[in-house]
Amino acid sequence: MLNAKTRWKMKDSDQQKIAELAQELNVPPLVAKLLINRDLADADDARNFLFDTGGSFHDPFLFDDMQKAKERIMLAIEQEERILVYGDYDADGVSSTSVLMTVLTDLGAQVEFYIPNRFTEGYGPNEEAFRWAADEGFSVIITVDTGISAVEEAKLAKDFGIDLILTDHHEPGPELPPVYAMIHPKVEGCSYPFKELAGVGVALKLAHALYGEFPDHLLDLAAIGTIADLVPLHGENRLIAKKGIAKLRVTDRLGIKALCRVANAQQNEMNEETVGFMIAPRINAVGRLGDADPAVDLMLSRDPEEAKALAEEIDGLNKERQSIVAKMTEEAVEMVEKEFPPSENGVLVIGKEGWNPGVVGIVASRLVDRFYRPTIVLSFDPDSNRAKGSARSIAGFDLFKNLSMNREILPHFGGHPMAAGMTLALSDVDELRARLNEQAKDVLNEEDFVPVTELDAEVAVDEITVESIEKMHLLAPFGMNNPKPKWVIRDVSIDHYKKIGSAQNHLKLVLAENGVQVDGVGFGLGELADHMTPYVKASVIGELSINEWNNRKKPQIFLQDIQISSWQLFDMRGIKQVTKWAPLIPDSDRVIVCFHPKTADTSLFKGEVRYIQSESDLEGIVVDGCNLVFLDLPGDRRLMEQLLELGRPHRIYAHFHQHEDHFFSTMPTRDHFKWYYAFLHKRGSFDLKKHGNDLAKYKGWSMETIDFMSKVFFELKFVTIEDGLISLHPVKVKKDLSESPAYMRKQHQYELENELLYSSYQELKTWFSERMKESAIVEEEVEAWT
Repeated sequence: MLNAKTRWKMKDSDQQKIAELAQELNVPPLVAKLLINRDLADADDARNFLFDTGGSFHDPFLFDDMQKAKERIMLAIEQEERILVYGDYDADGVSSTSVLMTVLTDLGAQVEFYIPNRFTEGYGPNEEAFRWAADEGFSVIITVDTGISAVEEAKLAKDFGIDLILTDHHEPGPELPPVYAMIHPKVEGCSYPFKELAGVGVALKLAHALYGEFPDHLLDLAAIGTIADLVPLHGENRLIAKKGIAKLRVTDRLGIKALCRVANAQQNEMNEETVGFMIAPRINAVGRLGDADPAVDLMLSRDPEEAKALAEEIDGLNKERQSIVAKMTEEAVEMVEKEFPPSENGVLVIGKEGWNPGVVGIVASRLVDRFYRPTIVLSFDPDSNRAKGSARSIAGFDLFKNLSMNREILPHFGGHPMAAGMTLALSDVDELRARLNEQAKDVLNEEDFVPVTELDAEVAVDEITVESIEKMHLLAPFGMNNPKPKWVIRDVSIDHYKKIGSAQNHLKLVLAENGVQVDGVGFGLGELADHMTPYVKASVIGELSINEWNNRKKPQIFLQDIQISSWQLFDMRGIKQVTKWAPLIPDSDRVIVCFHPKTADTSLFKGEVRYIQSESDLEGIVVDGCNLVFLDLPGDRRLMEQLLELGRPHRIYAHFHQHEDHFFSTMPTRDHFKWYYAFLHKRGSFDLKKHGNDLAKYKGWSMETIDFMSKVFFELKFVTIEDGLISLHPVKVKKDLSESPAYMRKQHQYELENELLYSSYQELKTWFSERMKESAIVEEEVEAWT
């Protein structure tokens, strides 16, 4: 067996609905499965989703305060008032700031932008920044991607005579800031129909209202923030992402073109993964390590040399960020394992002085990946007695809701169910950890701490074609609520498998079903090759893709997990050195047995070996579900059979070391014995010591064969042996060879070696299968897919 690393969860598929939808839309069943499992079973809805028919952007004036905001901004432009765009330091905030700066500049506004420093000011509006704005003569402040928690700061702005227009998308708290106008889709009573816009999506709606027509030229910026902020990619977000990606591929925006060059990204091939893994991390790196202003400057740059220099600077910051994250993650993992073990902590809350507060969110994500616990990573600042940090969660634990229950010790926090940021007193960190762990006990159980992989549907190998995968990309761009499809292929034969890569840390295999094959590649899964056996059937999950090489296209699956439900036989008979295969045996649930004392004395597993010499030694051995290792062959076949009757192991490792090889020594036939007896009868006696080797050479036998036959005759009392001289017994007795214990032992060992030591892999597996508990076979089949 090979257990999956995660819990596989898949929606049920109605085969009739799949067939009907596939026919109506003229798409492969594989695509129809995806649509139905994403609540797009209605043909019209599915057609709109795939082909962008019927989808359009909502009227921005459906926001209650949009008209009021537009009128105030247009008045400020007309009267040449100074306007400040107040943004955030992440990719969504940078994009939002760039969008609003563009529209206001186009409309002739006297406008500047301000993004707080993560390290000296923290997240969101702050008193010092607003005082500065008032001193500088700004009469209108427009927040983008921030502000919904700034209750006190909004009051301060009002006192300063500044009209504060708030645009945001983060979760509103129980008290809303008193602002001049609020454009936020999630505040209670807001009539705007789509509630899940990113910060840049809200800024885009304001730009739409200000321009008087939809600003297509801003879709490249809007796509970056929308994809980077991991908002659900359906409704307007899908339109922004899809149309924005198309715009990114042809944009003339110098900053984006320069970023593509330093990231080695092909602009004309950009997709959601390019944005999510190449563009957005570089934009985010700026605000993580210092002021985010250069990122906005890059997005707005109209000078090729300036754009080139800024892009190179930002790329350098990203490399520095990667190095910092690697070091902090290493320290964080060590801290968790030593001080806050996951076995005792349902929520991980850790922190350290000197940790960069700009990357704590990334480190938190890494810890969630490793330990699968809701995680808060904090940077401690003894000078201010504050801890700043970020949190990431798992399914079933709503971060925003649970943090909201601790508002009295969290003066500043905000976020979503799956991610949040916060500031608190150092003295309250332990209290927060204790409270969250108690809260976790009420909502999470042991199963919740096993990672979940959400699967779209089951697919057969013969359904995986280049055409079906190309049609599947009609569902792109993929992201939150429209994830890249993950498939399961059940109970499929693995024809070939091997480790690949310079470090042998990747896995390549060939899946075969009904005469059709598909290649699979698992990055980072190379070690699984040590836990798979020939002729095995497995279930695999992963993402389908097209491998194009030398102008030839082939379907393939990028493997993410593998499960083998049947027991496996690992054939170690040809590997004499135990040290070469011993590390491959799982440390837990293993039973290591031998049948000869010499093996037990010399075994690498000395403290674990169960030495079995009689039936009583089998007592207490639990075979069901174990990893059973046979170091050698038994002298008595029945001992081995009785052991296998105790249950059904998940794995059997067969080494079968022999101190004495019976199979390749001559097993004398009855004709051999007949000739030897006649020889002795003719000679009367024979000196084995002096002439035994000559006799062996004459007959083409080994000396071991002559000694063996002599011992058999002695046991049957046909001869006497004294000091190497063998003589026929004067009294003739009639006995069969089977009455000699030596003859039967050798015959038995010869047969056992033939069956176990020198049989083929398939013959050996059949031998084991026939001797295991029948009930275990039935149980295994029942449990395989429940």
